[in-house]
Amino acid sequence: MHHKTRVRFAPSPTGPLHIGGVRTALYNYLFAKQQGGDFILRIEDTDSTRFVPGAEEYIRETFDWLNLPFDESPAKGGDYGPYKQSQRKEIYKKYVHNLLDEDAAYIAFDTPEELEAKRAEIPNFQYDASTRDKMRNSLTLTEEEMQALIKEGIQYVVRIKIDPDREIIVDDMIRGRVVVNSSVLDDKVIYKSADELPTYHLANVVDDHLMEITHVIRGEEWLPSAPLHVWLYRSLGWEKHMPQFAHLPLLLKPEGNGKLSKRDGDRLGFPVFPLQWTDPKTDEVSSGYRESGYLPEAVINFLAFLGWNPGTEQEIFSLNELVQAFSFDRCSKSGAKFDVEKAKWYNHQYILRMSDHDLAELFMPVLQEKGISVSVEQAEKVVSLVKERVHFISELWDQSCFFFVAPTTYDEKTVQKRWKQETPEQMKQLSALMAGMDDFSAENQEKTVMDWIQQNQLHTGNVMNAFRLAIVGAGKGPHMFDITGVIGKEETLRRLERAISILQLH
Repeated sequence: MHHKTRVRFAPSPTGPLHIGGVRTALYNYLFAKQQGGDFILRIEDTDSTRFVPGAEEYIRETFDWLNLPFDESPAKGGDYGPYKQSQRKEIYKKYVHNLLDEDAAYIAFDTPEELEAKRAEIPNFQYDASTRDKMRNSLTLTEEEMQALIKEGIQYVVRIKIDPDREIIVDDMIRGRVVVNSSVLDDKVIYKSADELPTYHLANVVDDHLMEITHVIRGEEWLPSAPLHVWLYRSLGWEKHMPQFAHLPLLLKPEGNGKLSKRDGDRLGFPVFPLQWTDPKTDEVSSGYRESGYLPEAVINFLAFLGWNPGTEQEIFSLNELVQAFSFDRCSKSGAKFDVEKAKWYNHQYILRMSDHDLAELFMPVLQEKGISVSVEQAEKVVSLVKERVHFISELWDQSCFFFVAPTTYDEKTVQKRWKQETPEQMKQLSALMAGMDDFSAENQEKTVMDWIQQNQLHTGNVMNAFRLAIVGAGKGPHMFDITGVIGKEETLRRLERAISILQLH
């Protein structure tokens, strides 16, 4: 046991994966790979009432997109399967019987109505050592009464038996030593006869033990359940093989007050799910980072810094660099504010670091959608000139459309400001000058035009701004001669002629 680091990401297929869950999975992956260990996907689907069609496939697709491969999973298999809890029913039953045989658990027949009545009768009612002898369970019923109820088909649950006033110690790699008195815990339900499935608590502990999980890295919201899991390890006789715990800080709203929710994303206009999700019941569509134009590498880098920092000024890390740098002693105990502007910044940085060829390949579908037919090589020239200005691939079109489509209208404010009485004549002369160029490279254009402006004692700003308006249709875009160098001589002259014609009498 425990000869190799083994961690697991264990989501429930109850809907789309929250971006906080992706962060948890990423930290599991980074730690496992740093330790030369295994990263395992386990699907926790014991709550059949909350199962949502498509959710498991969504989880798998998310990690394919992020390029965070699992070493073992329901799809890939492995030596510790099955990796879906719904397929492990018989395994759990064995340990339920073990706990009952050891008097570490008991059967309870209380109906929901009876439990509700107790809550009304006893303030802050908790099913525990102080109340269990007043309830309908195997501790208060005779063996004959209990067997008769079971034979009659009366549904029951199995509860863990928590002895009062015992010290439970949780050693957490982020939060240190946490000591809890067992009296604050209730006798949680660990098994339900209705569906013959365990609850999260028992299934979690049994699976972690049998799959030889060495470290349980999960969100802060699971910290309250850690003492119960420690108690279950003790009760099952597995205390010596207990995994190490690490409870990660919460992802907080951008304002910092409370846990990040889908409502926050809807309110502020950013995704909280990695991929787009369509609710199978309502057909409501929720945006995803992939569909919003985020690059997977940027998402990973951004998430890594939500609750961890390397202790240096470096902000851009490849996945391999994150594996090398990651450590729990640099994880924060307090929640991390979600900063969507930082997410956009990371995406911009990764766009800048992409090769022009790869960026052009991503841009090609956008161009095709717009009805533009160009080669990847042509698209490469364009993206190299405008990528500094974008945060997303989709923004490339707005920043570069004039490379592919000549303007049909001219921005009115720019016309008022830049197209003066003398401009048409200057543009005619500029057109004639450019028509006579044999070398239409950006460098030669710039030298020839600037020499002409100087020799004729023209105002450089007036000429160049009017030239931009004629070619682009507005006062935007990269260096002018880079634009004309890409669109070519014929198209440049055509646009100049059109602008002169349309704006002549303005």
